Amino acid sequence: MKRSLRAVLLALCGLGLLHISLFSDLCLRYVKESMRPLLIASGVVLVLLGVAGALLDRPGGGEPAGRDHDSHDQDSHDHDSHGHDHSGLPRVAWLLLLPALSLLFYAPPALGAYTASRQPAKPVAERQAFDPLPAGSPVPMTLSDFTGRVQQDPARDIKGRTILMTGIVTPHGGGSWDLTRIIINCCAADAQSVKVRIYGGDVPPAGAWVSVTGIWHPGGRLGTRSAPVALDALTVKKVPRPLNGYQDALPLPSAVTR
Repeated sequence: MKRSLRAVLLALCGLGLLHISLFSDLCLRYVKESMRPLLIASGVVLVLLGVAGALLDRPGGGEPAGRDHDSHDQDSHDHDSHGHDHSGLPRVAWLLLLPALSLLFYAPPALGAYTASRQPAKPVAERQAFDPLPAGSPVPMTLSDFTGRVQQDPARDIKGRTILMTGIVTPHGGGSWDLTRIIINCCAADAQSVKVRIYGGDVPPAGAWVSVTGIWHPGGRLGTRSAPVALDALTVKKVPRPLNGYQDALPLPSAVTR
């Protein structure tokens, strides 16, 4: 691969990163918001390297001062006589063109039901105390908080309360489905899932984002590990994917007021 082509490849990779991180929110499909500045910086560096490579490839741009053409021709003759050309890159380097073009023209979708259905539920942290639930109904709650209160809260404050949660629809079968939140610590490669089993009503399409209101599904002993992390659905409504889709966050205010 000529130096000019390497420069183009670097520039395309950089433009792809800038496209998903600086000019759109597509990067949030793959990384946390805190990683966005690093992606922007990486994109700028790659573009600058590509521009610098293109400038050096101009006639005389990369030739050391004081070097005459005769010596250059002699070097070229000696180089060709050995039958090797080390000025290019391995052909496998062309594979870098695929992700660059993908980021520019067809960004892969965010993680969803396919990923969640193949992961066990992420264990929630052990808690010794829980704050009283706020007044009003429904009570907005994260899936992790719901799981902890169902299986760890000795006060059993969640019993009989109407809860509101938001997440991804993950089919399960048997008349139930899972409401899921996919959580990442850094990027999509370390994704884990928090799940709440939902009973009642029609099963929404797999991968859809929904807000669910419902009451804890009885079973086992509430406040212990024997209690099922499940909800009897009262309402299920489709909602847009939130920007904080890779966090186990509270439902957005628009979902609360529906």
